[in-house]
Amino acid sequence: MNERLPMFPLNAVLFPGVTLPLRVFEDRYRAMVHHLLRQEEEDRHFGSVAIREGYEVGETGAQSLYRVGVKLLITEVEHHSDGSFDLEVLAVDRIRMDSLVSSGDFPVADVEDLPEDHVTVPSAVVDTARATFTAYRAALLEFRDDPFTGSLPKDPEFLSWTISATTPLPMPDRQALLEAPDAGVRLGMATDLLRAELKAMNVIPSLPATEVARTKWSPN
Repeated sequence: MNERLPMFPLNAVLFPGVTLPLRVFEDRYRAMVHHLLRQEEEDRHFGSVAIREGYEVGETGAQSLYRVGVKLLITEVEHHSDGSFDLEVLAVDRIRMDSLVSSGDFPVADVEDLPEDHVTVPSAVVDTARATFTAYRAALLEFRDDPFTGSLPKDPEFLSWTISATTPLPMPDRQALLEAPDAGVRLGMATDLLRAELKAMNVIPSLPATEVARTKWSPN
């Protein structure tokens, strides 16, 4: 389904099921929030894609954007006296962005839903991904907190999003995981990436990985 959404590019790759806080202080994104707050609560959606090159704020802003991102829903909002907002948002679906229009009060884009291909994932692929992610988390504990808490999902699709969202990987790798066509492909890619990280950690144990993603996984 095609629709026009307000857009808020970020210096991060987000995944369906992730919740995160957003601080909104720049005029164009404050205008976006005011627009969204005039909608019904269930319709307060906007889109986000990762910034390939550039910045979230400032006169120049983003110079190059990825095309595949997520649709976000505002779940909590706090309006401050200086006009800024603190939001909590939930990533609900993948989207593909067409051309971005920045000439209005806030950026907008025509987007289309990018639903997951539902496939049967072999149990061996699921078991290998779970075991590799568990080994990676155990190795990471020598250097920092566990990036994931709780029990790993049994459903392959949820598992693929969980591993992708909580593993600290460089942005291009995270974007490739987001764009993977189905859970089986994503779990295979994640397993290969985690094995490479484990190998690097064994060679240079003082440099385990990139910064842990500052997001929370939610199965909702």
